[in-house]
Amino acid sequence: MLRTQPAGLPYSPLIAALSLGQIISWATVYYGFTSFVLPMMAETGWSKPLVMGANTLGLLVWGLATYAAGALVDRGQARWLMSGGCLCAGLGFGLWSQAHEPWVYYLAWVLLGLASAATLYEPVFNVITRRFPQDYRRGITTVTLVGGLASTVSFPVVALLIEHLGWRGALAALSALMLLAMLPLHAWALRGEYGSPAPASAGEAVSLNLSQAVRTQAFWLLTASFAAYAVVMAALWAHAVPLMAAKGLSETQALGVLVWVGPAQVAGRWLVSRFGSGVPLHGLGVAVLWLMTGSMLLLAWGEQTSTLVLWAWIYGVANGLVTIVRGALVPELFGRAHVGRIGGAMSGVSLVLRSMGPVLVAVALLWLPGYAQAVLMMAGLGALSALAFMGVRRPVPPG
Repeated sequence: MLRTQPAGLPYSPLIAALSLGQIISWATVYYGFTSFVLPMMAETGWSKPLVMGANTLGLLVWGLATYAAGALVDRGQARWLMSGGCLCAGLGFGLWSQAHEPWVYYLAWVLLGLASAATLYEPVFNVITRRFPQDYRRGITTVTLVGGLASTVSFPVVALLIEHLGWRGALAALSALMLLAMLPLHAWALRGEYGSPAPASAGEAVSLNLSQAVRTQAFWLLTASFAAYAVVMAALWAHAVPLMAAKGLSETQALGVLVWVGPAQVAGRWLVSRFGSGVPLHGLGVAVLWLMTGSMLLLAWGEQTSTLVLWAWIYGVANGLVTIVRGALVPELFGRAHVGRIGGAMSGVSLVLRSMGPVLVAVALLWLPGYAQAVLMMAGLGALSALAFMGVRRPVPPG
């Protein structure tokens, strides 16, 4: 029998706990990597493709594990999934801090890839969608609104940790944070979840299962759109600090640019939460994907710090809104009953391709004149993402 109110935390405290978990998890597991690239290369003497390759491996593991993570949420196992993800993150950061050989470093990123699949937005979106059928769009917007501060937190905090503890000590501190704070938080907040979603509300899309979803054009167009977008984002963030250095910015100046991405994400999400409740998700997605593509052109050609800050704001607004669209459009198109598996399969394809982004740019830089040309390549992928998204229509349920 379906249960409308599973035991566990009610809406407000659960959303608050998940929001805190997302800002910390994204700041450490995802955004933190680029700050370690240059100090690692300086100490170890490892090449940029070798250093970026571990991040690529982590993204690949993330993609391969995403479907399984979604299936666990569908079965009501989000508590164990996300708590286990925090454990993997803590162990991964600890192992990375002690890496003196490449194989140890790469093993650490296998653990961090598993942590990404288990702790970042996708499982949180699925939990909210299943538990709160009337408020899932608002819940997703709230979590991403807070999570948008992750990059703003990550760059200065990680830089401060590296300055005072060295890059190895900074990683040890991140390990302790995930094990001693984030793991208990998720174990507490997600207790009492059941596997069955609350009943469908009036006007909600008829739920398709995965085998039905993959036979629709909407599934593959969304997958292609999100995949192209994901490749761009992975490459951009892995190379963000070296890219700014190539433009002649000091580390302080680079941080002064990158920290604005977070507030811009939050500003865009706040505007949608405040004024956009009736805005169609598809139209919003088309607009922001083209906006993101335009921002990449500004990044490619911009040299002045003021121009790059403008890029950070435009890109941040677009990136923040894409996350809301991605999280809320899947249940709107395919229903909620199998959202973990459908979203996991879709994200898995995207993330496997996304894993190639950082190392492809690193290799491309061996023959491209510089980062400007690499960013123009990213803009081209952004345009393909927008074009694919424009073709998405709600699938017709089976008769």
